Amino acid sequence: MAALTLRGVRELLKRVNFATVPRRHRYKKKWAATEPKFPAVRLALQNFDMTYSVQFGDLWPSIRVSLLSEQKYGALVNNFAAWDHVSAKLEQLSAKDFVNEAISHWELQSEGGQSAAPSPASWACSPNLRCFTFDRGDISRFPPARPGSLGVMDYYLMDAASLLPVLALGLQPGDIVLDLCAAPGGKTLALLQTGCCRNLAANDLSTSRIARLQKILHSYVPEEIRDGNQVRVTSWDGRKWGELEGDTYDRVLVDVPCTTDRHSLHEEENNIFKRSRKKERQILPVLQVQLLAAGLLATKPGGHVVYSTCSLSHLQNEYVVQGAIELLANQYSIQVQVEDLTHFRRLFMDTFCFFSSCQVGELVIPNLMANFGPMYFCKMRRLT
Repeated sequence: MAALTLRGVRELLKRVNFATVPRRHRYKKKWAATEPKFPAVRLALQNFDMTYSVQFGDLWPSIRVSLLSEQKYGALVNNFAAWDHVSAKLEQLSAKDFVNEAISHWELQSEGGQSAAPSPASWACSPNLRCFTFDRGDISRFPPARPGSLGVMDYYLMDAASLLPVLALGLQPGDIVLDLCAAPGGKTLALLQTGCCRNLAANDLSTSRIARLQKILHSYVPEEIRDGNQVRVTSWDGRKWGELEGDTYDRVLVDVPCTTDRHSLHEEENNIFKRSRKKERQILPVLQVQLLAAGLLATKPGGHVVYSTCSLSHLQNEYVVQGAIELLANQYSIQVQVEDLTHFRRLFMDTFCFFSSCQVGELVIPNLMANFGPMYFCKMRRLT
């Protein structure tokens, strides 16, 4: 009986024309409701676990837990405020100016013959930068910045490792400077703090991010500098800068869009690991090579470029540097030389944790005792 019933059901199914079934009685699987939804932060962690466990080996577990933990910040003193008063106030919090403390310590060692001083050209740090941090292992927080007696904010809170590309650029008084991917504006502000920029072009393709940059400039920089000829804010395609203003700048900072590793693990908003942004993420290294090549083309022969990201990925770091150098050599017959920054690792080793096996440039890796970064930076000199 069961066999007959089963056979009968099969015959019936063959005869039924499902196209004639009224729409209201049809069943359509609701994929959006039934398939698991993975947030972008989880997708980012899965991606990092696959790639960085290979890239960093035994170091990855400690980097991973640090990335997932609370980030550490530095307080960049605003030299347009009453900076000596601000510095004294930060010292009362038991914070220290890691920049000037490191440079003073290095100079004392050099005078005593304890360290081999590098050549002046490679040694040059951008001057006048004061940034306070708490000691290793100290997880104290800085209070929010407030307007000071001169009408501008006293200090700017930032990942202290973000200051290293600006320091490495080695600005000199009277330099014409380009910040090719300037927004949201922390590094642009630091460039102005040096007091070396005869002219500073701050560019970013995103108009919404440019609005954030303008807000920072308005809060920290006096009107006569902000609205004068010293600072020019633009929203152009950075990849075309070599055509727009080639051979123009003494120093160029190329802080490119990247996977922003720490942000990608903590924030859903504007997360590049969203499924809808997969193609954008895959072509990132191509965009980065184009931007770095444009920055090098915009530099005068003999000028310097610093390339930087807040990613751990060697595909976005060393490979991009090598790719841009090859591109300029092959297509433009322009020679570019990578500058040695190993002295930066020695100079700031008390504040940051550096990855010792970086092939080109320097990489700050997050560490629970010094939870800054990631921050990759590489200095280049255009020879021809």
